[in-house]
Amino acid sequence: MIFDKTGNTTIVYQENISLRKFVENLNNSYSKIKKDHLIINLFSFSKITSNDVLEFLQISNRHRAANKSFVLVTNKVEYDEVPDEICLVPTLQEAKDIIEMEEIERDLDL
Repeated sequence: MIFDKTGNTTIVYQENISLRKFVENLNNSYSKIKKDHLIINLFSFSKITSNDVLEFLQISNRHRAANKSFVLVTNKVEYDEVPDEICLVPTLQEAKDIIEMEEIERDLDL
């Protein structure tokens, strides 16, 4: 697992492993990154489905409950195929934009 931290945002890249193992490694490493906004880059997975994305639901809910952003990035699944609790975007730039908007909302108590 590769962490790329810039300011209070960390982009997590996966190694060449299965999605299930990636989620397990993310949960095991969570204490190191729990204070940051998280972008989970899923581009290196050649095949990913909406059901695969649901593997991140628990950690996404936990992270968002702590008032931190959690964004998945892949262009292989449409955002309307996943529950509203999961933030899914097709590009890294859109993930950064989401985090910026959510920070503004938190600052304004919206």
